[in-house]
Amino acid sequence: MYKIIMSGCNGKMGRVISDLVQSDEEAEIVAGIDIYDDGHNPYPVYAGIEDCDVEADVLIDFSAAAGAEKLLAYCEDRKLPCVFCTTGLTEEQNLLLQKTSEKVAVLKSANMSLGINLLLKMLKEAASVLAPAGFDIEIVEKHHNQKVDAPSGTALALADSVNEELGGAYEYVYDRSGVRRKRGKKEIGMSAIRGGTIVGEHDVIFAGADEVITFSHTAYSKAVFAKGAIQAAKFLAGKPAGMYDMSDVIEAANNC
Repeated sequence: MYKIIMSGCNGKMGRVISDLVQSDEEAEIVAGIDIYDDGHNPYPVYAGIEDCDVEADVLIDFSAAAGAEKLLAYCEDRKLPCVFCTTGLTEEQNLLLQKTSEKVAVLKSANMSLGINLLLKMLKEAASVLAPAGFDIEIVEKHHNQKVDAPSGTALALADSVNEELGGAYEYVYDRSGVRRKRGKKEIGMSAIRGGTIVGEHDVIFAGADEVITFSHTAYSKAVFAKGAIQAAKFLAGKPAGMYDMSDVIEAANNC
């Protein structure tokens, strides 16, 4: 049985993960961390990570970037593996994350969906064939009207995956309204749509002469991210210090 501490347990993602774990025979949440608690959780909830003294195998974090330092210090001190799902980290916090991974296992991903992370691998092969053949590359992402950042972290991760395969030769273009010129050959354009309750849609478009190839991923609920986080937690428990990502989880699943 994998024992999990859920940081941000009463947030939207925390609640989804808590519900899924209740029906998981291999895992249980033994403690939660959240400044707000209405007493509905079947496990103890602490207002601060420093107050938690419950033994666990791994921690999942879906909270706020402001608490990253305390959370990472706690995990390093207790040698507690951490699945770090919080976004919007500063450059300094990302450096701290890397430093912490030298002492304890840390898994971080821009998107916890197994589908998105498989797509990241598929895009590398597509880019290696299509970009040299002159295909233009565009990314369109859609999210709900409450999302404040644009483009999404997932859209940037998709672009980074393509650009890494192409030797970093491409520049990212977020807005073409201010410049009147033809599209450059080595651009990755990114467009963001915000509206309604769209959970998350991402299209990566390779547009060539007389043909278009589109890779699409649609998330219909937050459960896809929750399932990925739980699988990542099971993978990370007991792992040696180091920085991991969802590609490691997928590889491990393929080797089973």
